[in-house]
Amino acid sequence: MYAIIETGGKQIKVVEGQEVYIEKLNIDADQEVTFDKVLFVGGSDVKVGSPLVAGATVTGTVVKQGRAKKITVFKYKPKKNQHRKLGHRQPYTKVVIGKINA
Repeated sequence: MYAIIETGGKQIKVVEGQEVYIEKLNIDADQEVTFDKVLFVGGSDVKVGSPLVAGATVTGTVVKQGRAKKITVFKYKPKKNQHRKLGHRQPYTKVVIGKINA
């Protein structure tokens, strides 16, 4: 059984027991999180929402909060001697999907 949920402005396909990295949530480690925006539930019986599946939820446990590897952002304008170098680390939340309630 799998589901497609929406969190952080993104749609993610999840399966029970899967570890997913999502946009940062303000929830401490080892706490439960419930996703109410379920767009699709698949498996033996398929439920498609319009736009959401009524009464469907996905629960999970927050494993840790972290930050991704640093990326370098380099902007420049040719022939103008104008450039700017920045670094960025995107924060994330690691969640283990526990149960899909359809």
